[in-house]
Amino acid sequence: MNSDVKDQIENTLKSKRVTLFMKGTPAFPQCGFSQQTVQILQHYGVDFGSVNVLEDPAIREGIKEFSDWPTIPQLYVDGEFIGGCDILMEMHGNGQLGEIFGTAETDPPSTPTA
Repeated sequence: MNSDVKDQIENTLKSKRVTLFMKGTPAFPQCGFSQQTVQILQHYGVDFGSVNVLEDPAIREGIKEFSDWPTIPQLYVDGEFIGGCDILMEMHGNGQLGEIFGTAETDPPSTPTA
């Protein structure tokens, strides 16, 4: 990954506490996994930034190298890679995401449907 792409990713991560690299936009996700991740974030009422990786092939490939994670979507909180859709679903189900977002619930939240 070239340094320009790395700098762009790092600057994006600094601009918002929660950032989602996804296919499409929150209003118009372009894959089911991105849609599911957006639904999870919306469940928690999280203010998040998003990057549509379909608009920039260098970012699409660069984010995979940056995180050492092969798939998209990718969620970052406070600049730290949290995971892809499967990990987020697991964390959502066991209440860990609620702890991260400061909205811990007594019972784990229900899983959103796609």
